[in-house]
Amino acid sequence: MLIPDYIYLRTTTRRRMMKNERDFPEDFIWGSAAAAYQVEGGAHEDGKGPSIWTEFEKRPGAILENVTGDVASNQYHCWREDIRLMKEAGMNAYRFSLAWSRILPDGKGKVNPKGLDYYKRLCDGLLENGIEPYVTLYHWDLPLALQQEYGGWESRETVRYFGDYAVCAAEALGDRVKHYFTTNEFLGCSDVGYAKGMIAPGLRLPPDRRNQVRHHLLLAHGTAVRALRSAAPWAEIGLAENPRFMIPATNSDEDIAAAKKAFREINAHFLTAVMEGGYPECYLVAEKENAPKVADGDFELIGAPVDFLGLNIYHGQFVRADRESPVGYKNYKEYPDDTSVLFQPEAMYWGCRIVNELWHPRRLIISENGVCGNDRPEPDGKIYDFHRIKYMRAYLASLSRAVREKIPVKGYLHWSLLDNLEWNAGFRSRYGLIFVNYHTSERIPKLSCRWYSDLIRTGRLG
Repeated sequence: MLIPDYIYLRTTTRRRMMKNERDFPEDFIWGSAAAAYQVEGGAHEDGKGPSIWTEFEKRPGAILENVTGDVASNQYHCWREDIRLMKEAGMNAYRFSLAWSRILPDGKGKVNPKGLDYYKRLCDGLLENGIEPYVTLYHWDLPLALQQEYGGWESRETVRYFGDYAVCAAEALGDRVKHYFTTNEFLGCSDVGYAKGMIAPGLRLPPDRRNQVRHHLLLAHGTAVRALRSAAPWAEIGLAENPRFMIPATNSDEDIAAAKKAFREINAHFLTAVMEGGYPECYLVAEKENAPKVADGDFELIGAPVDFLGLNIYHGQFVRADRESPVGYKNYKEYPDDTSVLFQPEAMYWGCRIVNELWHPRRLIISENGVCGNDRPEPDGKIYDFHRIKYMRAYLASLSRAVREKIPVKGYLHWSLLDNLEWNAGFRSRYGLIFVNYHTSERIPKLSCRWYSDLIRTGRLG
């Protein structure tokens, strides 16, 4: 049977503590993550152009309580304080995205020097405090002009301009940045934004056009890899992806093989296509006439080798081998009527293991992992987010198992540093290690931030 990670943690951690052993190596990367639209604010300052979110916000009810990203977590003005808090916690990495329309207000053409200056200051401040910038080029905030003129990611023109933007950003930031994520979570952008209409740009495209958006996002990743190899040859390049993770229902060889097969096939249109340089036949057969149109040379770009792979891991699906199923496996949820299905620490270990066994990436980084809550200060002014500590301990125990088994996991970037604007969920869902008062921009580190700091200092889960 599958050994629950909390049992694994309890037994192995006690044994290691008795031997004064670390759960993670001393050179492990510890940090946090954020996205420009969610934290920056300064939406109409210093020459920034509008993004697709600027337009989406205007729809009544599109974002919970009709809030906007005009101020968000106000990092545009509070970045020095945020860096101080990261340093005090002992973090040595910060993953953040660039707002494309802050650098190129129309997505192309004239550059906004003040936008680039902001990111230069942010990177310099991080480096001066021993924190490595991990920069994401695209985290869902397309310049509005490209959506209006070309249909956004429905067009190869947008892909071309994304490559130009990558060169512009890399040349300006220079050797301040040694790690780039090209894109973040293809599915959120293509399916949630262009097919379900739940986030910007809020479209409901039919399957054939949705699949073309998917393909163009893959092509954007590959185009950015090529651009960065030229403009920033010193940099390591990867992507941050949130595939559907599969957990074998038991430790039997059959269930493990079924989980690997399911993972490869269910993620055929995104991660599998990138890592294998082509769409698996199962995807093309399933989509039939809705399959994306692929031009010569597309997969030479899409399948270009990356230096690391970022995994955004939150939960997974359980899988059993099933000889009666035409695909050879069956997916099911352990708690079909319970929201605790979202608490699945096993996804961390099995996600890393399956990806490693399928494709042998050079390095893995957990580019996102976290949990939200309705965190509020108590009368003493402190935030006791015990649920987040429980969550982090369980997931990181699962990750430590992968590290001990020599799976090349090199870092963990918690989602998120700050409470922020959680896309269409507004300000209600708080993911941060640091509480943000959205009226005053006050920051208060939560108890989980202190717990994380202890882990970073000792390398032990405790």
